[in-house]
Amino acid sequence: MKQRSIAGFVLMCMLFASTAILRAEVKTEEKNQFKMEGAMGWAMGVFGGKAAKEGVISTVAVKGNRKMTKSEYSGEIIDLDEQKIYNVDFKKKSYEVVTFDEMRRRLKEAQEQAAKAAKENVKEPEKPSEIQMEIDFSVKESGAKRLINGYDCREVVMTVTSRQKGKTLEEGGGYVMTSHFWIGPNIPELKEISDFDQRYAKAMEEVFGPGGSAEQMAMAMAMYPGMKDMMGKVQTEKVNMEGAQILTEMIMETVKSPAQMSQQTQAQTQESESSDITSVKGIGGLLGGKFARKKKSESDDGKPKNRSTIMTINHELLKVSAGISAEDLAIPVGFKEKK
Repeated sequence: MKQRSIAGFVLMCMLFASTAILRAEVKTEEKNQFKMEGAMGWAMGVFGGKAAKEGVISTVAVKGNRKMTKSEYSGEIIDLDEQKIYNVDFKKKSYEVVTFDEMRRRLKEAQEQAAKAAKENVKEPEKPSEIQMEIDFSVKESGAKRLINGYDCREVVMTVTSRQKGKTLEEGGGYVMTSHFWIGPNIPELKEISDFDQRYAKAMEEVFGPGGSAEQMAMAMAMYPGMKDMMGKVQTEKVNMEGAQILTEMIMETVKSPAQMSQQTQAQTQESESSDITSVKGIGGLLGGKFARKKKSESDDGKPKNRSTIMTINHELLKVSAGISAEDLAIPVGFKEKK
């Protein structure tokens, strides 16, 4: 009887522990900033307001198969059991329901439209079948240390380079993605969020990098085809780094070959000669060109002329707590569904 009692007690403890794991919950406060350079970056800066310039503060709450990401004006609830996404508008006090199937369709459509637009903007597009790319990867400890949001962090620098096969980056051109990971101690609660994100990515059959919305990443990947493979490489390799990523700073750059630089110079010369500054269009184009050159000199200060920044993504973990309330995962009372 005594042995049975002990066995029963152990079994109850195991069941209780299992239930606790299934019902684990976590809430974080984070800051995200997604910035693109060039014309798209300028448009995002003008129409995105303060959020585009300074980043977005958001809270993330996870319990089981439900996750709520909430910022000042909007929120998103992902429910893996229901296979639905709830987009909440706090300003209009309304919400929209999107199924996973519909979201897959929207993402595919966004990628196709961005790819089409990018193709139309290129005068002499290169055929992907004629160019084979190789990916170089390196990760190393920089030795730098910082105190970030109360956590002692060390820096790990990861570099992923996509270049033309058989040529150096400078010879054939390509892309470079540099990520600075500031890693602090392990925070067990964060595993709930990463596990949820993996389950969601698998359900959606899509993989996106940190920061930025799915639509933004779909557009960027369509405009720069090599980006998806590069980001996938980073996601595959970074799991080997121990500790919580308190701050992640990622920079994506394009590197032009000598031939591409020559074509760019010729195109700029022709454009300058054909500009009609007496027309509204000509003046606008002239001012736009000056503005673009100014932005390039600021964002690419100190870089070789053949290198340009495409985008930067920053993600910062501000706070972590173990408990959440029912409101953290629910649509506020009184909000109406937008049909």
